[in-house]
Amino acid sequence: MFYLGSVKIVVQVRLLPSAEQATALTATLRACNAAADRASRVAFEQNVHSRNDLQKLVYGEMRSSGLGAQAAVRTVKKVVDAYSSVRASVRTGNPHGVRQVNARSKPIRFREYAAQPFDDRMLSWQYNAGTVSIWTVVGRLKGIRFAAHSHQLATLVSHRQGESDLVLRDGKWLLIATCDVPEPTMVEPRDWIGVDRGIVNLATTSDGQNFQGRRLQRYRRWHARKRAELKVKRTKSATRRLHRRGRREHRHATNVNHTIAKKLVAVAQRTGRGIALEDLGGIRDRVRPRRDQRATHSSWPFHQLGAFIEYKARRAGVRVIVVDARHTSQMCPRCGHTARNNRRDRDRFRCRRCGLAGPADHVAGINVRNRARSAWVPVNVPEPSA
Repeated sequence: MFYLGSVKIVVQVRLLPSAEQATALTATLRACNAAADRASRVAFEQNVHSRNDLQKLVYGEMRSSGLGAQAAVRTVKKVVDAYSSVRASVRTGNPHGVRQVNARSKPIRFREYAAQPFDDRMLSWQYNAGTVSIWTVVGRLKGIRFAAHSHQLATLVSHRQGESDLVLRDGKWLLIATCDVPEPTMVEPRDWIGVDRGIVNLATTSDGQNFQGRRLQRYRRWHARKRAELKVKRTKSATRRLHRRGRREHRHATNVNHTIAKKLVAVAQRTGRGIALEDLGGIRDRVRPRRDQRATHSSWPFHQLGAFIEYKARRAGVRVIVVDARHTSQMCPRCGHTARNNRRDRDRFRCRRCGLAGPADHVAGINVRNRARSAWVPVNVPEPSA
């Protein structure tokens, strides 16, 4: 297989520090984020956006507070990057919105245990031994064990580039490393797999493969009931449990989307086809769900599933095309008749003109595939010679 360009992915490994090592790592995160907090106030008060200018103002104070030279440089960069992200968000959002106004009116705060970037001068990997050596405020710690899947380890060894982030999440120490993986050349698709995304059926393909979301719906409804019970209590403990529950639910939904995307890309790669997705931009404004579906619809991760499919397909050399989503569930793929009453309920489709009937999501997947076929031909027709 030939490769062209590269794609950045992140690999997450679990650190297994001793109690003494964990104490040193905790002190390091607290010191770095306290320094980042102070630098953030300086950047805000003096309206400094340049990394070099901010470093001139805060570097000496960071060094005197116990940070190493390279840790101070990385911390300054973290602050500058945070303000760059906020400015980008303000430019693209509503300038008079509450979040944008708050972003402009006060300095960015860094949580006590927020992630801290480490470059190769501060962190080194011993892959064969399964350990890392890392700088801390109490000195360099050597021989910290880590655990990783064999596939992740192979990716780290071959493609790791740049920084690694030290993260403390729910009492677990993690290292998140950036890897620059070669991107294979895109294979010209023989045909397309149309994918219809929904709530009850998370994804239905033009082949009739169906990934149901009923179990995920029940899981989310159970979490919603628990959240409601915790909100009534209004205690600090209940608030912490609410945050943990929200993160747990998010991880579960993310894992479901990863699994679906992986299976879809595997089928497309094996059969030499591309994947066609609906353009769901603005779907929450276009669609008016029933009252009992509004909360589910507004929080459903449609975009995340599409993003997972696109990046996994890119790594596998599978083409992805996005087509117009209008009327895909109301149009007959055989005669082209489009009417709202072709779909009398959520599950069944029956054309009022030619009588074609079948599962509504399957029909929508076929329409997505057919639109991809039509859209791909004009794009790839060679230009006539002069």
